[in-house]
Amino acid sequence: MISRHNHNGIVWVDVQSPTQEEVRALMEEFDLHPLVAEELLGPTLRPKVDLYPDFIYLILHFPKITHKHDGGEDQEIDFIIGKKFIITAHYDHVDQLHEFSKIFEVNSILDRPGLGDHAGFVLFYILKDLYKMLDSELDHINHDFNEIQSKIFSGKERDMVNSISHINRDLLNFKQILRPHKEVLESFEVAGAKFFGSDFSYYLRTIVGEFYKLSSILDGHRETILDLRDTNDSLLTTKTNDIMKTLTVTAFILLPLTFIEQLFGMGFANTPLMSDPNGFWITIVAMAVLGFLLFGYFKFFKKWM
Repeated sequence: MISRHNHNGIVWVDVQSPTQEEVRALMEEFDLHPLVAEELLGPTLRPKVDLYPDFIYLILHFPKITHKHDGGEDQEIDFIIGKKFIITAHYDHVDQLHEFSKIFEVNSILDRPGLGDHAGFVLFYILKDLYKMLDSELDHINHDFNEIQSKIFSGKERDMVNSISHINRDLLNFKQILRPHKEVLESFEVAGAKFFGSDFSYYLRTIVGEFYKLSSILDGHRETILDLRDTNDSLLTTKTNDIMKTLTVTAFILLPLTFIEQLFGMGFANTPLMSDPNGFWITIVAMAVLGFLLFGYFKFFKKWM
């Protein structure tokens, strides 16, 4: 599916899951290199940037928005940026590209200036919106931190083990997918300055800055979730130790009582109290007194309970 937009002489072509016929048409219209056209037909494993005489070919992968989509871990977007055209290719729906196309259309209809005099500016605004989208997703995770923290200290430590693990997994996926952006964007900064001129360097540096900002937030979230996990594990360990202590004390109290019960249960003729009509009640009272004494010893003297 192809969407085409025009503004101030700049053409933006957005392609979702391009077919061979669509790629062939783009190749002929924009004089694309056959290797680039071939790569547009399917997802690429790694991000990269290539400088050609008439355009720059940029591939980036972005984490999917977990609270809006289900399924895979990342979305690939291929950018082909010429002086007066930009082609974006992707293989599933990208919300931010759809939203940006509305802005592009409004500017085109109202003939508003402001998107720049070459396609590099269009790429700049697209990437800035994409990183802003990821920033919003990390902010969504930040709200989860507050909920987890409140539940940890309200006695729901066991329930939070899975929640912490899921968020930690999402952050690891974020970090793994975004890690190659650093090298790719720095290479793109050099290629873009050569292709569009040194006046565009500020915008290229701003794109790199958006990545570093997002990377810093991501590192902060990773530290937070690890601290929450350590805190949750400490509380779980403390609670488990208290349970084990209670079980141990209970076993110590029951052990002598069980011994007395087994001793009087042997039924020998010379067993004490066997001939006493109140022997049963005497034994019960003795066991109860001993049990209370042991309980008081562990609770008030040892303070184990």
